[in-house]
Amino acid sequence: MVHGEAWTIKEFFTYPNEYIYWTIQIVMYPFMTGLVAGAFVLSSLYHVFGVKQLKEIARFSLVFSFALLPVAMLPLMMHLQQPLRGIEVMLTPHFTSAIAAFGIVFSTYGMIVASELWFVFRKHFVETALALKSIEGRNALQQGQYLLFSVLTLGAWDISHEALEADERAVKKLAAAGIPVACFLHGYAGFIFGSVKANALWMTPLMPVIFICSAVVSGIALCILTYILTMEIRKQLSRRRRLAHPELPSMEELKSAEAHVVAMTSRYLLMFMVAAITLELLDLIFRGYTAVKSWDILRSVIYERDFVNIFVVQYGLGNLVPFVLFLIPGLTIRRAMVGTVLVLLGVFMMRWNVVIGGQAFSSSFSGFMHYVLPLWPDNMETLKEGLVGALIVAGVPFCLFYLLNKVMPVFKETH
Repeated sequence: MVHGEAWTIKEFFTYPNEYIYWTIQIVMYPFMTGLVAGAFVLSSLYHVFGVKQLKEIARFSLVFSFALLPVAMLPLMMHLQQPLRGIEVMLTPHFTSAIAAFGIVFSTYGMIVASELWFVFRKHFVETALALKSIEGRNALQQGQYLLFSVLTLGAWDISHEALEADERAVKKLAAAGIPVACFLHGYAGFIFGSVKANALWMTPLMPVIFICSAVVSGIALCILTYILTMEIRKQLSRRRRLAHPELPSMEELKSAEAHVVAMTSRYLLMFMVAAITLELLDLIFRGYTAVKSWDILRSVIYERDFVNIFVVQYGLGNLVPFVLFLIPGLTIRRAMVGTVLVLLGVFMMRWNVVIGGQAFSSSFSGFMHYVLPLWPDNMETLKEGLVGALIVAGVPFCLFYLLNKVMPVFKETH
């Protein structure tokens, strides 16, 4: 069976070798890389621009961005027929193609985020290592933790006021350098689609900019949603532990901090939502105004076959409804959760409509193809390219974030 034949339904006149080759994993690829860039931009609003109201969520989003980083490559690895050769992109990076440049951009961004995390949590590493060192008769677990945190200090044990101020300056410089790299990390995904001359839906110079703006929106929305869920877990744990540890924050303190952070972060989410929606509508209006040769087939795809996906789900549920929810005064936690989920749905559908919708019409301009998402895998191919594969990609960052939080606690005051 030809790759793509298992999930492609053809209609009218299509060429024999035409199938939906880029499937759900290629939808997840720009979606996950966008979350990486968006989470980092959110943390940089505090470190670079000094937005003190975002201090609490800045560490949270920085660690979460680092947890999302390895998953940026996972959809491509699952989509490749020969994934073992994918490491060559990292080992032999060059700028002769957009895909090959991924190695340079990804490695640079990874080093920037890792370095920034080290400067942010260096004080925690030193204090934890010294506390474990003072314990006499350490067990195996404590000995392993002591070795881990001692290595993470990298030999820099100075946590004086002057040393911590130098760390803050280094964090600010790294965050400033990381913003363009993070935007380029996701912008080049839009560059790949926008440079495909053979596809009329993708060929637009606005594609990289649209991808970057929607990436920031999705990253901020996911950080807000994950922050709310994490705070709810903290409140439940605090209720149980407060009897034995009265110094822990009370339920009222946690609720107040959560509401304040969510309200402040939602303002910046609205700003980037306006920019993303404006660019997407501008691109749509420009296509209709110029009405190039391929506009007839594009119009049938946009306004007829994908009308529900684009105008009802993406623009309606994914943009208009959450925009109204966030504009209503007195933002509640429950309303913020619903709004962020809908924002993530809208960004995901934007990726879906670009990737799947761009392959929906035949190169003959006389036929259409439909992608049927494999819900239950019956072989390895439908496992990777179906719902199960997408859920695996979506779940891995939360597992990594849980492990990273054990080493770099996102709610501990570091400086």
